Amino acid sequence: MDKRVTVIGGGFSGLSAACYLAKEGYRVDLLEKNEQLGGRARVLAEEGFKFDMGPSWYWMPEVFENFFSDFSTSVSDYYKLVRLDPSYRVFYSNDEIIDIPADWEALKALFNSIESGSGAKLEAFMKEAERKYKLGVGKLVYNSGSSYTDYISAELILGLFQNEVFSSISKHVRKFVKDPRLVRILEFPVLFLGAKPENTPALYSLMNYADLKLGTWYPMGGMGKVVEAMRDLFVQLGGEIHTGEEVVRFDFGTKKINTVESAKDFYKTKAVVGGADYHFIENQLLPDNFRNYSESYWDSRVLAPSALLFYLGVNKRIDGIQHHNLFFDADFSEHAKLIYDTPSWPENPLFYVSAPSKTDPEVAPEGHENLTILVPLAPGLEDNESLREKCFETILNRFEDITGQSIRNNIVYRKSFGHREFISDYNSFKGNAYGLANTLKQTGPLKPRLRNKKIRNLFYTGQLTVPGPGVPPSLISGKLAADEVNQFLKN
Repeated sequence: MDKRVTVIGGGFSGLSAACYLAKEGYRVDLLEKNEQLGGRARVLAEEGFKFDMGPSWYWMPEVFENFFSDFSTSVSDYYKLVRLDPSYRVFYSNDEIIDIPADWEALKALFNSIESGSGAKLEAFMKEAERKYKLGVGKLVYNSGSSYTDYISAELILGLFQNEVFSSISKHVRKFVKDPRLVRILEFPVLFLGAKPENTPALYSLMNYADLKLGTWYPMGGMGKVVEAMRDLFVQLGGEIHTGEEVVRFDFGTKKINTVESAKDFYKTKAVVGGADYHFIENQLLPDNFRNYSESYWDSRVLAPSALLFYLGVNKRIDGIQHHNLFFDADFSEHAKLIYDTPSWPENPLFYVSAPSKTDPEVAPEGHENLTILVPLAPGLEDNESLREKCFETILNRFEDITGQSIRNNIVYRKSFGHREFISDYNSFKGNAYGLANTLKQTGPLKPRLRNKKIRNLFYTGQLTVPGPGVPPSLISGKLAADEVNQFLKN
């Protein structure tokens, strides 16, 4: 029997699925519409600078290690991983700056210096967060969500109720700390889950354990090194990569796909894994009667934010910033409303600045700095150069004021990336950057399914299905999809 399988999309989830399927002995064709693999984790290399275009936070290192160990290899075989200390810097104003230390005792001392007694409360908070992490990563995220029965076990149900799945992370955090600065530190990690803290289940304080206990890491050379490692592994396993090949059509048999047609070629297949945008596959490649979900269903989903990114090359070193920098000098609640409640461009947004050249000399010319500025925005907004330029000027003025560093005349390279590019480059639904928000009604089996209910050999992976947004969940999503394909083809 021909054991050929097709994976659409070369992001983390598609690469993950492709590797697991190749390991099982299938002949895997990986089709990627762009000329470079990585999806949102592509690399922009210009004028001596190397920018990670998307993900820049390396959390949950054991998920990466588990992935590579499944292939009898390890992270260290492919790239060097370093733990950042401080993990990141938080700017509340130009005279109120907090560094988050990697050392646990130093972190508790920091909390005590801001709010008396909060170090002990942080210890109690983190014990709960660790229990949730072990439940979430050990039991929840490796469930395929194929049916509600996947979640029916005495241990899992008891764990969910013990871990306040029906309360919000916002309420949970305030049981332990009151100072607004500490509240923001503990609420910050759930922003990666794509919803406001008051709409995110308290179960996700597990992200605080990932952040503050497991630490913030960096693969030397950038996140693109992880993509390169997965690419090399896939090729070693016998996989075939086809870049610059956007899928344009499926040839259907009886409730199954027989052939995948790209812009350049045709691929006979026994199964298809859609690692491209779930909504795009459903609405552009499938007739109405073969879709899992209607357009009204997708419109009813709560999407994680989009983002506006600026990649800046600066011809001098910048004092006063760390590798990761959070600018919390604006009103968080007002910015959140403009993302989730009344979508519009913020006048005074919060923003994040990545400066990997503080850690890695490979990403910028000597004496230069590599900066990526990210502004979270609502998906589906109007996007034009005038709006981008206004946002950039606001951000640049605040960056210079808060850090006391003038960089305007030192920018030697600049590129922006926003809604338009998320749609054109990734076929992203409404230009979202992170997939579906992890609200209670979009958790576990309430997410879009891994399997198409009407086409027997079509499966999905990525941040619009289980387990959700983020790089580690995407690696897991690929494994889950590959398991589903393998089960289908062996039955």
